[in-house]
Amino acid sequence: QVQLVESGGGSVQAGGSQRLSCAVSGYTGSSYCRAWFRQGPGKERERVAAIDSDGSTIYAISVKGRFTISQDNAENILYLQMDSLKPEDTAMYYCAANSFKGWLCRGLAGMTQYDYWGQGTQVIVSS
Repeated sequence: QVQLVESGGGSVQAGGSQRLSCAVSGYTGSSYCRAWFRQGPGKERERVAAIDSDGSTIYAISVKGRFTISQDNAENILYLQMDSLKPEDTAMYYCAANSFKGWLCRGLAGMTQYDYWGQGTQVIVSS
């Protein structure tokens, strides 16, 4: 059974930084796409960044240059380093995964493309 468990959320002031972690267990495939989504108040869930098993990454325009997605393959942990945070980054952040890689990982950004989800961690950015 695949499990994803996020941690690292909390409150931070605008301009600050925060790092989210997602521990992945139970996935046995050699190819995968892992991503961070977020859902702000009254907004749809959107993908902010993704990384595949080859290390290729993609970012939403709204976070490019401020957020960095990475992974520790040995420990099976996915990270999201968030810098220069803005109040509009306030949201519930979720990690998600599927078995895609390459252009499928980069191009398929919808929620329905992801098979596995964590429970979410809240990030609040105050001005």
